[in-house]
Amino acid sequence: MDNAKRERLEAKGWKVGTVTEFLELSPEEVALIDIKLALSQSLKERRQKLMTQAELAAKLQSSQPRIAKAENGDASVSIELLVKAMLATGATPKDIAQAIARVDH
Repeated sequence: MDNAKRERLEAKGWKVGTVTEFLELSPEEVALIDIKLALSQSLKERRQKLMTQAELAAKLQSSQPRIAKAENGDASVSIELLVKAMLATGATPKDIAQAIARVDH
């Protein structure tokens, strides 16, 4: 957001800040969210090269909509499911660690 727009909003009584500030997230919560998003993105990239969402769902005894949620960073998806899905695509623990290591902190 440019400074002029920020100043106009603040002049009208709006409070301008980041999502982290608005939700009062701790550094640990921000890091956890970033890790989940990195795993989600990595899962999507791997899965698209290897199989359909339905095929991955069958391997995990889950559903295609659940895989879609996992790939799109839905908050209801656990890190455990993301890791399990990555492993089901043939990822190694090293691959998973590399996905997490891409997080900038």
